[in-house]
Amino acid sequence: MRIDLYSDMVCPWCRIGKKNMYDAIMAWASEVNETIPVTFHAYQLDPSVPPEGKLFRQDMEAKFGGAERLDPMLQRVTDAGADVGLTFRFDKVTRMPNTLLAHRITAIVPADRQQEWVNAAMDAYFEEGRDLAQPEVLLELAAGIGLDAEDIRRRLDAGEGIQETEQDFETARNMGITGVPFFVINGKYALSGAYPAAQFLAAFRKISQQENA
Repeated sequence: MRIDLYSDMVCPWCRIGKKNMYDAIMAWASEVNETIPVTFHAYQLDPSVPPEGKLFRQDMEAKFGGAERLDPMLQRVTDAGADVGLTFRFDKVTRMPNTLLAHRITAIVPADRQQEWVNAAMDAYFEEGRDLAQPEVLLELAAGIGLDAEDIRRRLDAGEGIQETEQDFETARNMGITGVPFFVINGKYALSGAYPAAQFLAAFRKISQQENA
């Protein structure tokens, strides 16, 4: 079994869904002694965000109709995150960054480091309010998990990761993906949304039965 995950680093439900997915993967490993590899794919919630990003509160209030609507939404996310052990500090988030550069780094890093990189980027954004549009912030985060930041810088400067990221965007469009997180299991079973871990585990069991029938 394998999973292709389409997500964006600034999508809070992607962070919650990813945590639930990995909790289910750990439970599955305990249940049947089988690991499930995950490949991360790029998706942007708002491709129109300029390279320098936008002001978070201003942009979100304009999008959702003011603070009186936005604040309860952010509180729901915060509460949902707390329920699965994740911290959200929207009071520290000041920027809505363009995540293209962060996605390119996901494409550059070794496959077995993708999860760690995406976790670092999401944690930095949602818990510390770090601006993921800034190259120096991204390289600092990469170095913080033991990646070679100077090598990543050189590869970004050479244009690496652009083709892979654009291919992910095109694939998502062709698949009709309009929201994330979006999970594709074994290339043919799709789940959309931040499902609880128990529902992921149930899906793994059902798919395994179908595949082995």
